[in-house]
Amino acid sequence: MAVEVALERLLEMAAATPIVQHERVPLAEAQGRVLAEDLVSTLDLPPWPNSAMDGYALRLADWNGETPLVISQLIFAGQSPDPLAAGTCARIFTGAPIPMGADCVEMQENVIVEDDQRVRFTQPMACGQNIRPQGQETTVGEQVLGAGTRLGPIELGLAASLGRASLGVIRRVRVAVLSTGDELVEPGQPLGPGQIYNSNRVLLCGWLHRLGCDVVDAGILPDDLAATRTCLAQLSDVDLILSTGGVSVGEADFLGIALREEGELTLWKLAIKPGKPLTFGHFRGVPVIGLPGNPASTLVTFALLARPYLLRRQGVQAVSPLKFQVPAGFVWTKAGNRREFLRGRIENGRAVIYRNQSSGVLRSAAWAEGLVEVLEGRTLAEGDVVSFIPLSEVLD
Repeated sequence: MAVEVALERLLEMAAATPIVQHERVPLAEAQGRVLAEDLVSTLDLPPWPNSAMDGYALRLADWNGETPLVISQLIFAGQSPDPLAAGTCARIFTGAPIPMGADCVEMQENVIVEDDQRVRFTQPMACGQNIRPQGQETTVGEQVLGAGTRLGPIELGLAASLGRASLGVIRRVRVAVLSTGDELVEPGQPLGPGQIYNSNRVLLCGWLHRLGCDVVDAGILPDDLAATRTCLAQLSDVDLILSTGGVSVGEADFLGIALREEGELTLWKLAIKPGKPLTFGHFRGVPVIGLPGNPASTLVTFALLARPYLLRRQGVQAVSPLKFQVPAGFVWTKAGNRREFLRGRIENGRAVIYRNQSSGVLRSAAWAEGLVEVLEGRTLAEGDVVSFIPLSEVLD
């Protein structure tokens, strides 16, 4: 199955079971959360015309091109100025309200202050110059952010500028993370024959926390059908069960067996490399995404498929990472029948790739800055254009 088709189906299923419960949280705790309601302005921003420069406010009609003007008042930001006296100017600073009657601000660099504190203007001026009008950014009743917006520092700063101390956000997604396989051992424990350390658990739990999820660590499932059933049955209160390994059709893939027996299972053999085996199904009504067990496969399939699914469950519409076109700094001679996502980085304006692209080599992703997309059936010569997805686009 093509990657685009699999993603489309995942997003359709996510949209069919949206998380609708929401809560109100202080602005300082809303980082990474998803807005549950439109953010509508309750004030004009700025609330009044103000100066965009340190300079002098005047009524343009009072200036004849030669006669200097007397400074009648000094206006700092945060003050309420008096109306501008006819035939005078006001010393004004950035952000200060424009006095009634003034229609122009000249920057201080273009004036000469004479010994008697009168101001001579040396450059032609225009009505409205260097004045930020009331409501320049937003007006009362205007939608500033829509429901489904993920809140980052910029969005929170915008909410603060409108005086919001709290926001209504979608509740956190509860995700259970489990790994499968007798070969897995948690870091810090001794390795037995044929065993390896479980890196996927740390990778996914950390990633989910960065996405603002509540994580339930379900540990490592042994290769045992009864234990698999028991573990899955205890996870009835989560929004998603996310597993790694055990999602193929082998005799030891007990997760798939449990889903077939007590739920539903769709096994997608995706046209993607790394990450061909990926399962989506339900266990007693709880959605389950089974990722491949190899670390690089886990990373790629979570970034491109599971992450968008989790965001769409919360109502986020823009779930696809940005990617841009760059020339290849490598040669690719084997045209494959699957879409390949190579761990790479940008050097001297070109995409270069890690020397070992094995699905079991997580070090390739630690070295990389992004994923280099190589389309099905394509070979590459140096300089050919490829798509590059920065890891920063998918890690948060």
